Amino acid sequence: MSKNESASEPVLQLGMTQEEKEIIDLVHEICKNEVIPVREKLDENEEFPHEILKKFREAGLYQALFPAEYGGLGLGLNITGLLAEAISEYCLGVNTAFNATALAALPIYYGGTEEQKKEYLSRFAEGAIGAFGLSEPNAGSDVPNLQTVAEKKGDKYILNGTKQWISNAGEAEIYTIFALTNKSRGARGISCFIVEKDTPGMSFGALERKMGIRCSHTRQVILEDCEVPAANLVGLTENKGFLHAFKTLVASRPSVALSAVGVAQGAYIEAVKYASQREQFGRKIINFQVVQHMLADMAVKVENARLISYKASKYAASGHPEAARYSAMAKYYASEIAVQVANDALQLHGGYGFTKDYPVEKMYRDAKILTIYEGTSQVQKNEIGAFIIKQANTI
Repeated sequence: MSKNESASEPVLQLGMTQEEKEIIDLVHEICKNEVIPVREKLDENEEFPHEILKKFREAGLYQALFPAEYGGLGLGLNITGLLAEAISEYCLGVNTAFNATALAALPIYYGGTEEQKKEYLSRFAEGAIGAFGLSEPNAGSDVPNLQTVAEKKGDKYILNGTKQWISNAGEAEIYTIFALTNKSRGARGISCFIVEKDTPGMSFGALERKMGIRCSHTRQVILEDCEVPAANLVGLTENKGFLHAFKTLVASRPSVALSAVGVAQGAYIEAVKYASQREQFGRKIINFQVVQHMLADMAVKVENARLISYKASKYAASGHPEAARYSAMAKYYASEIAVQVANDALQLHGGYGFTKDYPVEKMYRDAKILTIYEGTSQVQKNEIGAFIIKQANTI
């Protein structure tokens, strides 16, 4: 053991395994062939990327998300973030449509019974599309203000309420829906339910007209006397939903952070390409010091975001006690960096960047959502602040 390594804090290996690298190389190949040619059309038409997700399914990318005992490849949770980073380099909307299934699966992964895991995680591994239903019109960051209720009647639960900003709503086959089973307990009275798309009483709102990630469909999920079998209560124990949601978000935020790294990387690559081709005053603009400084700042920001996001992903995948803190830090930092780098890439393109002729316009619009969904930047800073206060009490 080296002087810098202790038994309690092993050296963190941030690189990819050979198996992970092979999968990620495959993702880049698929995205170059299947995503780049259609991403502008998908964005313009708000078209859900069914054909691309089919290609992902055929390539085993859904299997890559899950353990071997449930039909997956058994690569571990770290692969989710690596996939998110790679896909987002080409289109964040496509990644959101793909990665929402991993998000929907996490409450079952962390809280489900063995029977529930075998049934639903196996279906997700086969390519069933999922959606995660926590946010509501009046309970986005304010989870304790949840209003959806679930009342047990015999061997069923009756769900009533509305979920807001649900990625894949209307497209997904399986939903993990959070609802109150004990109002008097507030957040500690929330439970999680597995709801199939064809369940009577479940319907969907109109497609949200979004600024970015337009091929990722976002709708309300409306529950009106929606009857769900008691066997679909995650874990078969009421009032554990807040814990399931907390574990889910700690595990999923590094994937959002790595999605941000992917967007920033894609914007940086486009900026370098443009600067290498564009001529002004008889020279390629990449030879101007001001442009080199812009690109240098972008490169450093991307790499810093990648490093903290990889660390958060490794911590979340291993159940490290610092996972929640690093998940919040990575999600906050990387999402803000994605916006900055996309903005600088657009600026470097000048007037051309403001048109749809170049992909940085779309990357700029897409990047903003990363500072909002799965916990806004302000919520992440609140959480980081809470960890700082706890740490201050020990100094």
